[in-house]
Amino acid sequence: MKKEKIRWGILSTARIGTDKVIPALRAGKYSEIKALASRDIGKARRVAERFSIPKFYGSYEALLKDPEVDAIYNPLPNHLHVPWTEKAVLAGKHVLCEKPIAPTLKETLRLLDTVKAYPHIRVMEAFMYRFHPQWDKVRQMIAEGMIGKIRTVISSFTYFNDDPEDYRNYREYGGGGILDIGCYSISSARYLFGEEPLEVYGILENDPAFHVDRLASVVMKFEQGTCLFTSSTQMFDDQFLLLTGTTGQIKLPLPFNPLPDKPAIIYYKNEQGEKIFKTTAVDQYMLMTDAFSLSILENKPVPTPLEDALHNMKVIEAIFRSAGKKPVNLQEIK
Repeated sequence: MKKEKIRWGILSTARIGTDKVIPALRAGKYSEIKALASRDIGKARRVAERFSIPKFYGSYEALLKDPEVDAIYNPLPNHLHVPWTEKAVLAGKHVLCEKPIAPTLKETLRLLDTVKAYPHIRVMEAFMYRFHPQWDKVRQMIAEGMIGKIRTVISSFTYFNDDPEDYRNYREYGGGGILDIGCYSISSARYLFGEEPLEVYGILENDPAFHVDRLASVVMKFEQGTCLFTSSTQMFDDQFLLLTGTTGQIKLPLPFNPLPDKPAIIYYKNEQGEKIFKTTAVDQYMLMTDAFSLSILENKPVPTPLEDALHNMKVIEAIFRSAGKKPVNLQEIK
């Protein structure tokens, strides 16, 4: 009998899981949650009870041994993404791993080598924004020539977090703004241009106590044009994306975290005037998890292959290498 749903296990009680992904999996058409694990068995029990998850474990290893679990969601701190994704793959589990797929290019390459040895296992980086219909609409507008030739993408993603207990402020855990939110601006620019950047230059300001980037401004040079973006973990909470072409412009006020219960708004203007488009209110996390589950059920490639994560990490590596010195040619990033 053909399986109708993928049975999921959740690694940790991370907030992104409890706030976004667990509800999305519960609401999904092709997903169900079988188990949850935490190093704190009490936390595991409380979260499992809260979401009516049948089983809970006091270790990640125990969850990976559960034969009723097909796929794992990995929202652990960045430095644990690759180790536990690899362990899950070796245990025969498919993995949806939070972005960034790894804190370094070296670890990303290692993970790709591991996954290649298990072609029947699906692994995907969880860039949920790409599954929102506002991005389908924007790409349609570009394809129809509504803004002419793309020339530049300008974006910003910022929030304020100076909590010394937050893992995002720990260098050894893969903290900092570029890895946490700057990766969205990198990913979206590559997605819109449909190509990889040729050159990258970044200016970074590190927190004197945490030693992670709290403010970054980056220029990415593509064959077609440029991307300029800012990310910060110690600024006013905001995000936007502005896409300008030779004959028109598109603005997304909430490119990465549109509200699930309200239509996303797209502002468009050209020489004839301005227009507003609205897309359906959706849960982009549910769309992502269902798409991933469906790829497993139908034995098809995942919507976003790991090679995309590798290209994103190459840009991140280039940003850190350039850091206020000189632009870095992407051909130098191996």
